[in-house]
Amino acid sequence: MPNFYYGGQAVIEGVMMRGQRQATVVVRRRDGTLLSRTEILPASLYRSWFARRPFVRGLVALWEMLILGTRLMLFSAMVQAGGESEREIPRRLVFLMLGISLAFVLGVFFLLPYLAAAGHVGVRSGSLAGSALEGVLRLALFIGYLGLVGRLERMKQVFQYHGAEHKTVNAYEHNMPLTPQWVQRQSIVHVRCGTAFLLWVVVVSIFVFALLGHLPFLVNVAARVVLVPLIAAGCYEILRLAARFYHVRLVRAVMQPGLWLQRLTTREPTDAQVEVAIAALLPVLAADGQAHRTDAARLEIAVYPENSSVGLPS
Repeated sequence: MPNFYYGGQAVIEGVMMRGQRQATVVVRRRDGTLLSRTEILPASLYRSWFARRPFVRGLVALWEMLILGTRLMLFSAMVQAGGESEREIPRRLVFLMLGISLAFVLGVFFLLPYLAAAGHVGVRSGSLAGSALEGVLRLALFIGYLGLVGRLERMKQVFQYHGAEHKTVNAYEHNMPLTPQWVQRQSIVHVRCGTAFLLWVVVVSIFVFALLGHLPFLVNVAARVVLVPLIAAGCYEILRLAARFYHVRLVRAVMQPGLWLQRLTTREPTDAQVEVAIAALLPVLAADGQAHRTDAARLEIAVYPENSSVGLPS
């Protein structure tokens, strides 16, 4: 199994890619030029022996998705709003947005399905049937939410950048040249996608919450808040194993629903959007000593005179 998997996320008019030593976000400004911003990842958190242990690394990845993802999404929004991109992003704003996002996710996708299932006549709270009903309701809400936001014009563009991110990572992992011509030949889905990850969280939570049995109402509510990070850490390991053994037919069959679901969160990107994803991945590879896996044609894409690289505040 590889020691490290490269990946990232789509932001507003851009892509963030994360390596072992840094995360770089590249955003296309309203005038068409590109702006990059880099955050150095602390070795004590991301590269220590403890942080790389199974399940612990899942919690680290979750922390990264929440804190780093929120911060760089705010940066991309600030660029599109015409703000000063070099201005320090207030820590309180990051945590405010993070708090609102967490409250929304936990309230809508975890507590609401539990309350709905618990109030269903004929279904005993804490039973396998009750947990299954809760999981079905959670999955329906999740799919419905993705389908709804996917109809928004701005989100369609974000989903195109999501596809560009997947295509670029797929090209790198298949040793293809990182040029738009080659990257565009790749798939817009990826086995380690966050959408597939969330689907696994929904499925695994059905069995975990069923094991809790019949508990007092407030204990059940608290358990759904406390156990979500632990379930997420376990699902992270499932996706890593799936990536390693994806050549096995049974593994591909088990992971297929996650790939189908990604069709709701990815769109075919344009060449210009693919260029943004490539420009975000190349400096991340270079920082990890992987520059030898690029050639001159690829490096030309990474060098934009208009770019600036400014570290985000810690």
